[in-house]
Amino acid sequence: MSQRPAHNSPGSAETAVYTHGHHESVLRSHTWRTAANSAAYLVGALRPGMRVLDIGCGPGTITADLAALVPGGHVVGVDRAPGVLDLARATAAERGVANLEFAVGDVHALAYPDGSFDVVHAHQVLQHVGDPVRALREMRRVCAPGGVVAARDSDYAAMTWHPGSSGLDDWLDLYRRVARANGGEPDAGRTLKSWALAAGFTDVTAGAGTWCYSTPEERAWWAGLWADRTVASSYAQRAVEGGHADAEQLRAIAEAWREWGRAPDGWFAVLHGEVLCRG
Repeated sequence: MSQRPAHNSPGSAETAVYTHGHHESVLRSHTWRTAANSAAYLVGALRPGMRVLDIGCGPGTITADLAALVPGGHVVGVDRAPGVLDLARATAAERGVANLEFAVGDVHALAYPDGSFDVVHAHQVLQHVGDPVRALREMRRVCAPGGVVAARDSDYAAMTWHPGSSGLDDWLDLYRRVARANGGEPDAGRTLKSWALAAGFTDVTAGAGTWCYSTPEERAWWAGLWADRTVASSYAQRAVEGGHADAEQLRAIAEAWREWGRAPDGWFAVLHGEVLCRG
């Protein structure tokens, strides 16, 4: 979701700049995501016939999974970036999923009437918006009585790895500074419950989930996409243009990623906060 900082105007739909952009190295990560590895906390709440809104759907891999889990229902995937929706539509067509559509949309001003959906889902979205409480209020508005609003976000400060690496320490510090300069909150995972309560939900079930990369194949994939993202994506451009790092520093961080990926005892864990909100 590509967004800009929220203005004070109550009608404004602008939010924060999407730190990652849609470089191939970013989509390499996003297209790996499934309902099983990224929305397992929600799957038990899904039923046939449900109407589902997937916010910040990106290339649509999770969205298509959700559609398969609500036979007879209907799923809408929305994203602020029109280009990525072409990939999402191709994903749905390839899988033969018919109860699914995609549209351009902004989580701060959703173009749907009150109570339009039984489930409103956002994966890795609230960390990138300028006003996550307002976003959750809008998600609550379009959710039907008795429905569920689900959100999952990573928590960068809680990410951990072995072996230790000063280069990856530099990466974490840099990413958090760039993300906050763009108007987001990279440590959103720990704050989801607080945001949900502030948005007016009275029944919030909070939990946590993880991704873990340890096998040679997992390490090569995770290290490679972050090495490439560090030097070639919108994140790299914003890091330089914002004065947070220069090209030499980015190259050093990218090499630290590759070095970690070659470590036979390498291990990396990503912690996510998760909330299921009702009421």
